[in-house]
Amino acid sequence: MAKNNFPVGLKMDVNYPNFQVSLTLLSVSQLKFEIKEGPFARTETVDIQVIPLGNSLFAVSWQEKEGATVTNIQDYDSGLVHSFATLPDGTFLRMTGTVVVTRPADDVFDACPKRNKALVLEAMTSLFQRHDASAVQRLYANNYIQHNPDIPQGRDALQALVAGLPKHLYYEPGLIVAQDDLVAIHGRIRGWAEVPQIVVDIFRIENGKLAEHWDVLQNEAPVKSALNSIPMFDPMEQRS
Repeated sequence: MAKNNFPVGLKMDVNYPNFQVSLTLLSVSQLKFEIKEGPFARTETVDIQVIPLGNSLFAVSWQEKEGATVTNIQDYDSGLVHSFATLPDGTFLRMTGTVVVTRPADDVFDACPKRNKALVLEAMTSLFQRHDASAVQRLYANNYIQHNPDIPQGRDALQALVAGLPKHLYYEPGLIVAQDDLVAIHGRIRGWAEVPQIVVDIFRIENGKLAEHWDVLQNEAPVKSALNSIPMFDPMEQRS
């Protein structure tokens, strides 16, 4: 996919405060818009310029045959389109609309930090809080790669491990950071070892699923106020 993963093939309804428009991303150089009702009602295919802004964010601009010029900031991670339009009579419009995808893109793109953080948080809490082994099939890729030498390779091995976890094992998520197709999550796990452990898990996302995993674990040490009163882990460190 060209233009840094511009979601060609995607069709979406954008719900602005006063009207709705359907956008179909035909290519990196054309889109079709359809407004079914109201004073702007019409359908047109326009030539576009796409500028990737990073993390599933794109600036998309075009000029319509009647002279209107439009610039969209399309944010697929947050599901929003910020639109700036100058009409033929000089009227300037600023609008923000929510996105409802009616047809997915031809290819999945994974540079969505907000979506990817939610995926990792769901996986960690499903497996290591609720002990839901069935979540492995839903959230992990078929060819899942495991870098922890104490855990067998593959998705089926992970599912078997979760199914056999002791009931007292419990995971607490903390700070989560994401960039491109990678997510790192800082947390605390009780019941994996004799003492609580602080763990950093790193995941690579591929086609919307967890495809690869690295982790580093360290036994939690008590706070030594004479040296440092800040704990190794605090559940409140989690940020949206």
